[in-house]
Amino acid sequence: MHRVALIGLGMAAKPHVESLRDLAGRADIAAVFSPDSNRRIAFARRHGLFAADSLDAILADNTIDAVGILTPPNTHLDLVERCAAAGKRILLEKPLEVSLAKSEALVAAGEKAGVPIAVCLQQRFRQATLRLKAMLAEGRLGRIISCSTRIPLWRPQSYYDQPGRGTKARDGGGVLITQGIHTIDLMLSLAGPVAEVCGYAATAAHRMESEDLACFAVKYANGAIGTIEATTCAYPGGGETISFVGTNGTAILSGGGLTANGLDGGEENFPETKAALGVGADPMDFPHDFHLAVWRDFFDAIEEARAPRVCAAEALKAHRLIDAMMRAGDAGGIVHVPS
Repeated sequence: MHRVALIGLGMAAKPHVESLRDLAGRADIAAVFSPDSNRRIAFARRHGLFAADSLDAILADNTIDAVGILTPPNTHLDLVERCAAAGKRILLEKPLEVSLAKSEALVAAGEKAGVPIAVCLQQRFRQATLRLKAMLAEGRLGRIISCSTRIPLWRPQSYYDQPGRGTKARDGGGVLITQGIHTIDLMLSLAGPVAEVCGYAATAAHRMESEDLACFAVKYANGAIGTIEATTCAYPGGGETISFVGTNGTAILSGGGLTANGLDGGEENFPETKAALGVGADPMDFPHDFHLAVWRDFFDAIEEARAPRVCAAEALKAHRLIDAMMRAGDAGGIVHVPS
């Protein structure tokens, strides 16, 4: 049994509670904590859980071997450093932190303490994603010459009226780091690293500090080219797509499903078993299946003494690309992405 404490009890907490309850017999929620006493008491009562009085109480409890950090991004580095120093294994909600420098420091903190950090970038666990990854590894599409990503989401103004939301200080930015990071991480895991980027980002339709619209051209390390478009202005919101063009065929991941066509006449359609939602006004409108897969892999990694499938160092790749995109949007011209 893994005894887990959840730190941070905002809207992101629900799918984690549901996932851990599906893993009953393998994991137990030992405690939940929020610095807001009213929130933690109400959350604990609603879900029938124990509310810890302080973070120190969780860190001092040697029976708790893992924590889920579900707090705002600007708190992550401090919490990871404290939890890692206490020897707790960590599952962290995306993004890593609000800046590339702090994200790199977070990765270093986990490595220094020798504790695994899994990051909740759950799109990698979709069945259609795994099928496409296998097709690419088998060379079914030939040499990849283009990969383009489109993220057409919708958020009403009320979403950004919440204190801190869409700010650089709390969230680290807008659509790219908060919403787009899921699909950008998935894209990189399939297409490989990006070497160069150029384009634009703008605050187009919301009253907010950061970008709600971004459009960039990218050149991959393998020579392929493509685009990345992301927005929270596209009412009523649609499924993200990643489109591959290869010398032997094409493939499109769209809303959790896969369509592939080969020059040899082969065709493959792989619909997702459950809708991949959360694209509109309610960002939490999705099943918890893939959060469950993240937790299951996290526990497997602990027991097998290996890195989680999406470890902190792996998630850092998306942060480096997003940082390069924002620098390109600010300064213009081509920005090289560090490897």
